[in-house]
Amino acid sequence: MKRNLQKLIFFFELQSYGVCVWWARKLGINLFKVRLAFIYLTFIGLGSPILLYLIMAWILEHKHYFQFKEKPKTTIWEL
Repeated sequence: MKRNLQKLIFFFELQSYGVCVWWARKLGINLFKVRLAFIYLTFIGLGSPILLYLIMAWILEHKHYFQFKEKPKTTIWEL
């Protein structure tokens, strides 16, 4: 049990701010505001945004599986 808890804590230490940093860069806003909004949403949503946060962290960790390849350009007008 203690080992599983240590693994969970280690995961959060590595990934805890990655989602907020990604959203802040994507939206072009201050990182502090994104983290504060997440905290407020967690209190309002009674903890349910934590599940969404974990899903987003997993997707960001495995984003190489979700990248789609572009079609090759066939005409000069598509360059």
